[in-house]
Amino acid sequence: MDVKIAPSILSSDFTRLGDQVREALDAGAKYIHVDVMDGHFVPNLTVGPLIVSALRPIVDQGGATLATHLMIEKPERLIPAFAEAGADQITVHVETCPHLHRTVQQIRDLGVKPGVTLNPATPLSTLEEILPFVDLVLIMSVNPGFGGQSYIPTSTSKIARLRKMLEVRGLSDVDIEVDGGIKPDNAAEIAAAGATILVAGSAIFNERASVAKNIEKFREALG
Repeated sequence: MDVKIAPSILSSDFTRLGDQVREALDAGAKYIHVDVMDGHFVPNLTVGPLIVSALRPIVDQGGATLATHLMIEKPERLIPAFAEAGADQITVHVETCPHLHRTVQQIRDLGVKPGVTLNPATPLSTLEEILPFVDLVLIMSVNPGFGGQSYIPTSTSKIARLRKMLEVRGLSDVDIEVDGGIKPDNAAEIAAAGATILVAGSAIFNERASVAKNIEKFREALG
């Protein structure tokens, strides 16, 4: 199964955001991941539709997908703005959507691929009714809100169980994305459990090596 690396701009140098995204795309990244936080659902405040709009032409040049992960309360209020800004994919949290099917349909109706995501302590059973309606499920392998956290080891079992859930339902085409604490030394294990998209922030955007070199380390780890 082809596993894609999705650099998360949360860990990038925002004084050089455009350049760093170009570096990731030039290194072969096919996904750019934008973490949106509201300071309410998660204890941090990040970016809004303007950043998505600014990145859209750069991501287009690289032929990649611009994915937006909404860690916000009442996401239905801002989904139209992110769709208009150019998001290819919008992922919302099960925990923030009392009318999840309606929210997923709202994303789809705007011509954007819908995804749903679970916090580490949220059980897979909350997905049973929504799986046929989404393109992607994102498993959070850290508690959302900050970059640079350590991977929660029990996430690997959760990914494997989700992969089985999808296969049993004939939904093998649904992507499993994993976000949090992913590094070259655990990437192969996570992919083997059934993940198809690996989000990495601080393991790609750091001062230890170039963006290209860090992405290459992931490629080597994934074989």
